[in-house]
Amino acid sequence: MTYPAWTKFGNKEGRCGLALLLAAVFAVFTAHAQVQFHPHQIFGDPDLAHNQVRDAIAQAEREHKRVILDFGGNWCGDCQVLDYYFHLEPNAALLRDNFVMVDVNIGHFDENVDLADRYQVPLKRGVPALAVLDSHGRLLYSQKSGEFEAMRRMQSSSVTDFLTRWKPTR
Repeated sequence: MTYPAWTKFGNKEGRCGLALLLAAVFAVFTAHAQVQFHPHQIFGDPDLAHNQVRDAIAQAEREHKRVILDFGGNWCGDCQVLDYYFHLEPNAALLRDNFVMVDVNIGHFDENVDLADRYQVPLKRGVPALAVLDSHGRLLYSQKSGEFEAMRRMQSSSVTDFLTRWKPTR
């Protein structure tokens, strides 16, 4: 029985055939991955963060909600993943019904460090980093060990669990 030349990897035609096959497989997987995720601007002007936190606390008090402070930067891939997970159901509904969100832009770890310090968020452990405040602005939770710092390896259910744990009891 004779086999096509491309199946004989020891010869030149076989190596070329294998290379073409691997390139085609790689192209398909790469194209699929690019369709799945589109980074965007999450974090606004860092100079507005203090006022946004103040306004969020006032809104949370009026609406009987809690405040989530999301510390990160637009350059941060894990912050992009966390934001994506926040917009998936059931997370989007949990956020809408129970929390006021403030995305705190830390620049390149050189902006709003005072806010992170005030709410005991150790930015040196990585971002995204979260803090949860009650409706009066009191700290209920701050991320101490970089729990969400590797969001790209986590599932959206970890965000669901977090939101469920910290939503207000009614």
